[in-house]
Amino acid sequence: MADFESSLTLDVKKDHSGATQQTALISSLRSVLFVISSTIIGFAAFRNTLTWHLQRFWGASGDFWQALWDRVLDTFGENPLAFWVFGTTVLTAMVYWIFGGIYTFLDVTNKPAALRRYKIQPGTNEPVDTKRLMKVIGWVLFNQIVVGFPSAYFSFMVMEWRGFPPLRELPTFHWVLAEMAIHILMEEIGFYYSHRLLHSRYLYRYIHKRHHEWTAPIAVTAIYCHPIEHIFSNLLPPFLGVFLMGSHVATAWLWFSLAILSTLNAHSGYHLPFFPSPEAHDFHHLKFNNCFGVLGVLDRLHGTDAQFRNTRAYARHIMMLSLIPPREAIPEQTCKTK
Repeated sequence: MADFESSLTLDVKKDHSGATQQTALISSLRSVLFVISSTIIGFAAFRNTLTWHLQRFWGASGDFWQALWDRVLDTFGENPLAFWVFGTTVLTAMVYWIFGGIYTFLDVTNKPAALRRYKIQPGTNEPVDTKRLMKVIGWVLFNQIVVGFPSAYFSFMVMEWRGFPPLRELPTFHWVLAEMAIHILMEEIGFYYSHRLLHSRYLYRYIHKRHHEWTAPIAVTAIYCHPIEHIFSNLLPPFLGVFLMGSHVATAWLWFSLAILSTLNAHSGYHLPFFPSPEAHDFHHLKFNNCFGVLGVLDRLHGTDAQFRNTRAYARHIMMLSLIPPREAIPEQTCKTK
């Protein structure tokens, strides 16, 4: 009788576990569908007014941008290799170090002091250790030059084989907008799955562990990583959409710049007002096993943000539209003692 009751209890627990997993899956699917449907509804509601105003701006300044682009081509020639390889390498490095340098100044000087209130992990890197910072800078330069330049040349060969539009004519506003949507989608897919693969036991130990030396990251650690990781997780995902769409080099430059700004912000360690929230990726560096994606959609679908969603960091994972620091607006819960 005892064995029967034990078996019955075990069966009930299995059924309950299965039901819980099914409920979690349905919840994840609902969340993903909610995000997608909300985006579609929002786009349908605002596309006529928003894109009309943006199109007016683009159209009004279109002649200016085309004239400026023509001047660039007249100065440097119309060799696609020069633009896709040298231009891309120089531009991406400039964006990385100009904006990454601003964050690094904050990390090194700890000034202005008021910005320390926006630290996601207070007390970390205040100021940053100089020796560790120099190691990061060395590896980042290695990845940008020794790894990045040949990768840019290989990307050019692939794009030449695939076919890309002529350099002279810039794409229309609507086409750039459409391509950007594909670029974002392809990066989310490519980065999420490559990133999760890097967290497998063997690859993490020998490749990805270097990037996770920083449990409280700073901006310039964004591409502080093993060269293999840099190729397959940092360079390839943003390139997928460019290849798929056969993008103009100017569109690719715009997209790569936005992607760099995004990853610098995600690794900055600061949740600044009016900036996209870096809470999720900062939590990933702190805990290692949550929040693998960029947008969070695939994390929600696969349940790899479950731990994150049970923290106050998740409540703070929004764009702050006031000057109140997130940790002050949404403080950690404290246990009350009688």
